[in-house]
Amino acid sequence: MSLRTTDLCDAHGDQVIALSPLFQDYGGKREWHGQIATVKVFEDNSLVRAALEEPGQGRVLVVDGGGSMRCALLGDQMADLALRNNWAGVLVYGCVRDAAELRDIAVGVKALNTHPQRSVKKGVGERDVPVTFSGVTFSAGQWLYADEDGVIVSAEALQPVEA
Repeated sequence: MSLRTTDLCDAHGDQVIALSPLFQDYGGKREWHGQIATVKVFEDNSLVRAALEEPGQGRVLVVDGGGSMRCALLGDQMADLALRNNWAGVLVYGCVRDAAELRDIAVGVKALNTHPQRSVKKGVGERDVPVTFSGVTFSAGQWLYADEDGVIVSAEALQPVEA
C-alpha cells in the first residue's frame, strides 16, 4: 500500500490539491505526511521554534515565511527539535540553512531554497491561522503529503492505495 503523492493523486484526484512545484527537499526523510499546524512569520523564526518545542504528534508544520529569500527560518537545531518532538515534517515557504546537516536528520523538510543568515528573534507572527502560498490555502487540521514528486493537501486523511 502506498501514500506516495502520485498514487494518491491518481486515486483521490478530486480530494487533493497539488502545490505548485516550488519546493526542494532538504530533510533526511523524503516521504512524509501528517495533519497540518501553521505559522505565519516574516524573517522571524521565533514562532517556528515555539511550535516545534511542542509535541508534534506526527503533525506537519507549514511555515508561511512570505517567500523571503533574505534569511533562513529553519536550520539543523530546529530540525533536530522537530525530530525529538515527533513532528513528521516542516514545509517552509522561505529558506532553510545547514543543508548538509538537514540531510542527516530523519524529519521531512521542504523549502524554497537555502540562505546562510539566521532570522531575527522578535516573536512576531501568527499561529494556527490559514496561510496561502503555492496556489493552496493551508488550514490547521488539513492533511499534507510530501515526497520527491511534490506536495499535496487534503481536507481529510487519505487511505493508502495499492501501488
